[in-house]
Amino acid sequence: MSSYKHIFIQGNVKSEKFKVRPAGGGPKFRIPERDRATQSRKLLNQFAEIWQQKEQLQQQRNAEQISTREGTYIQFTSAADHDLITKSLEDLRKGIRLLNIKETPVGENQTQVRATVYVPNGREGHFIAKIQKYQQEETAKGDPKNAPLVNSIEDVSIALLEGLWTDNPQLMPTDAAKWCEAWLNVNTKENQEQEQIAQFLTTLKSIGIQYKHNSIVFPERAVLLVNANREQLLELMLQSNLLAEFRAGQEPAGFWVNESRIEQQAWVDDLLQRIQILESKVKVCLLDTGVNNGHQLLQPLIDNNNTLTVDNAWGTNDHGNGAGHGTLMAGLAGYGQMEQVLTSANAVPLTHKLCSVKILPNQGQNPRELWGDITSQGISIAEIQNPNMVLVYCMAVTSQEDTDRGRPSSWSGAIDNLAYGEGENQRLIIVSAGNVADEELWQNYPQSNETSSVQNPAQAWNALVVGAYTNKIQVTDPNFQNHTPVANEGQLSPYSSTSLVWEKKWPIKPDVVFEGGNLLKAPDNHITRHEDLELLSTSKQFTIRSHFDTVWATSAAAAQASWFAAKIAYEYPNAWAETIRGLMVHSANWNAAMLAQQNVQQGNRASFRNLLRTFGYGVPDLDRALYSRESALTYIAQETIQPFSFKDGSSTPETNEIHFFNLPWASDLLLQMGEIPVKLKITLSYFIEAAEGRIGFKEKYRYQSYGLRFDVNNVGDREDVFRKRVNIAALEENEELQGNAGSERWAIGTKNQNRSTGSIHSDYMEMTAAELAECNHIAVYPVIGWWRERKNLGKVENQTRYSLIISLETPAQDVELYTTVKNMIEIPIEINAI
Repeated sequence: MSSYKHIFIQGNVKSEKFKVRPAGGGPKFRIPERDRATQSRKLLNQFAEIWQQKEQLQQQRNAEQISTREGTYIQFTSAADHDLITKSLEDLRKGIRLLNIKETPVGENQTQVRATVYVPNGREGHFIAKIQKYQQEETAKGDPKNAPLVNSIEDVSIALLEGLWTDNPQLMPTDAAKWCEAWLNVNTKENQEQEQIAQFLTTLKSIGIQYKHNSIVFPERAVLLVNANREQLLELMLQSNLLAEFRAGQEPAGFWVNESRIEQQAWVDDLLQRIQILESKVKVCLLDTGVNNGHQLLQPLIDNNNTLTVDNAWGTNDHGNGAGHGTLMAGLAGYGQMEQVLTSANAVPLTHKLCSVKILPNQGQNPRELWGDITSQGISIAEIQNPNMVLVYCMAVTSQEDTDRGRPSSWSGAIDNLAYGEGENQRLIIVSAGNVADEELWQNYPQSNETSSVQNPAQAWNALVVGAYTNKIQVTDPNFQNHTPVANEGQLSPYSSTSLVWEKKWPIKPDVVFEGGNLLKAPDNHITRHEDLELLSTSKQFTIRSHFDTVWATSAAAAQASWFAAKIAYEYPNAWAETIRGLMVHSANWNAAMLAQQNVQQGNRASFRNLLRTFGYGVPDLDRALYSRESALTYIAQETIQPFSFKDGSSTPETNEIHFFNLPWASDLLLQMGEIPVKLKITLSYFIEAAEGRIGFKEKYRYQSYGLRFDVNNVGDREDVFRKRVNIAALEENEELQGNAGSERWAIGTKNQNRSTGSIHSDYMEMTAAELAECNHIAVYPVIGWWRERKNLGKVENQTRYSLIISLETPAQDVELYTTVKNMIEIPIEINAI
């Protein structure tokens, strides 16, 4: 499936209508020239062989009274370095499902596209009919019918295990059983997934395959963990028609930690050979305990000139206990999830480097009143050393002191103003949410997490605050076979704090969650750590003990988030800090376990509030943050606005400017799609300037310099009606829009201030494509803040900037949403003023 850069739009903030000339063309595919007779004969023979093999297998298994699936898994392969028209391989009306697509290296510097398709019994003639039309019929232009599809196919065959295995081939089970992820194709639209999962578990039992009872459900997919060898997976393919793909189960971190230094060195050497150092202006700056950059895996990422300190008396070395907190953070910030990188056979491009500033003394603590100043010093030192670099700051140093139910502190205020950067030098600062680190509290999971507050300075409005969830439930150590994970797969990590106890006027924190590890409960209810449930990283003790050690909790989550942010910064060099933060939130989603843990119900705003204050906006998706697809389009607008001004030259301040977006909306295509569901998601990201001191914190408007909100017109809302409604709301400074704002359309909504707090706002609505075709007017408008109220500070007429991220996404795979919009942008647009 092709990926595209997101569409950055400029000049669309106007109160004008426009007409678009008909867009033509589509994506240009690389399809080989074929001899019509030869190609059709070859493919028809291959299909005849497939159906003959299927019939023979069916007869054999029936004679032996062995259960057999109700269809066939088929693999389609492209020519080397050519495309495969995968969208034409699926026909859901006939039950023909496209299961997975992958690119496979062949020869020198060449790849093939391979797609696995499930064809149910009775539909064997579907592709034969397409090939026969190609063989015998022409289009109006005189081309063979179905030529793009048929010419793109090099070979077709029954899919072997390799066809469903989408992970590194070296990780595929052989004679010995290994834990694998089984991805199932399930019907979530009609809520049949639990019935289908139960059916699959019955099949596993009949084959004798061990499995975990937990499952994760996504739209059209369910994931289960099975322990099987190659022969068992092949038998599973013969019996189940629910399979979409297999992947390797994640290798526990304890595997590497417990290896000898010689064995660890072999892993290090292998990874070093696969590293590709790319030219980049992006660095992750760790504000921590220092980094021991002599580690072989850190040497390509951080040199001596970038191991810095706030106080020369502290040195720059990592003084953290054990494996060293800063060095462990560096491994994750540089490589992401180390277990995945080590087990991959692929090249590892290093798209960013690291910088370390030691902000903690070797002994004792910094005085509380200096926390903000020391953080500021650390950032200044990093910027002096790296004057022309894009820096992503990561700080996993928090305190339980001075949080006060979400109320800003001097430290969080300093973070906010460092991020705001006087409106000219904005910075992305990632802060960990803070941990639950007491066995007595772990015993009461998750209630203790719900009453344990996100820690100082993570109440900062502008910081991207990172909490923790966990998928780690597998322990291979036989000494712990009677222990059970504290959290189930996909749930809140036992280490993670939340903002459920905060006053509702303060921001949603954490903003997002990343993997933070899990804990084990013994039969006697004692809670214990285990390396298998933690994250692998680089150890500071590489010279005397071990190359690898483990890290966990919200520190590990924040380090992964900084790696994620750096990937976006590299891919989009002109993206603002507000945009990078916005894309991380915009790409995030909650899994089924999170929704169930908070008992979330559609339309129940209180349940969404609890969900947000526990998991933020969910787990970010790197592919979705980086790229659009034909059926999942993302617009990004980076704009500047002046929220307030003086009324008619007087000294009376008033609301000033409202932005209306008239986007290239592909309305005609959406109307043609009719009843197909489409998800519209909007994220508005900006940085406020924090008020000085604690004056007026009882009034939520007083801490923020200004606020911004967004709205979308209703179905049937004319543009002039929408403009008038939103404009009146802005002038009257109400958070709840007057008139029919259609608030019930939104999943989160503005009630209970779910979407109205902080300086990032994200929400989504789901409707038919035809309905969405009309919802193409988007407004961004200001609400009150101290810039307006405290005019004596001389900031009434300040300008500020924001990032607006808008995505349209549909499960339909045969639409060219991205291409249509791209063509609309590239073709001259006629502007008609109202």
